[in-house]
Amino acid sequence: MDSEEYSLDMVSVRLVKDSPVLSKIKITDPESAIKVMGEVFKELDREVVGVINLKTDGTPINCHIVSVGSLNTSMVEPREMLKASILSNACSMIMLHNHPSGDISPSIQDIAVTDRMAKVCKLIGIPLLDHVIVGGDNKSYFSFKEKGIVKFDDKIRAAEDIDDIEFEKVAERSETFGRKVHGRGTSGSKKR
Repeated sequence: MDSEEYSLDMVSVRLVKDSPVLSKIKITDPESAIKVMGEVFKELDREVVGVINLKTDGTPINCHIVSVGSLNTSMVEPREMLKASILSNACSMIMLHNHPSGDISPSIQDIAVTDRMAKVCKLIGIPLLDHVIVGGDNKSYFSFKEKGIVKFDDKIRAAEDIDDIEFEKVAERSETFGRKVHGRGTSGSKKR
């Protein structure tokens, strides 16, 4: 084999600020989220998804427009939604999107993405406090938290110890991490 030379690009990631939306309102509930960003979202002619990143006391750090879609759909992925939250050192976040039609009823996709985001955000340590759908008049809104459709305080947790992990496929009596593994559990003493 010939020795090939590979190049590895060096990259940097930084937060770039756009023009501000000025507000002195702390975001503590859906109404305050609407007061801060509703005017911006109600004027949009297509579905837009955004994230408001918050400090510990509910003061908004910034709003990140994650996706600009079509008249009635927008695609979002957790990795895109969390970029600005991580870079902003956000303590928590609120998802916000508009329905240009004025019908604030959530779609099946709205419910699914909210549930997924609530779980991912919990694991990463930046909890999703709510997902608010804004109507076209800036007075009507739909709060997933208020309606209880998605559990925002699920007890999701990552394993902190090897004994907390349930292995799916483990060969009988194989040595794994210095312990004998039988089926789905472990034998031997727990090290804490």
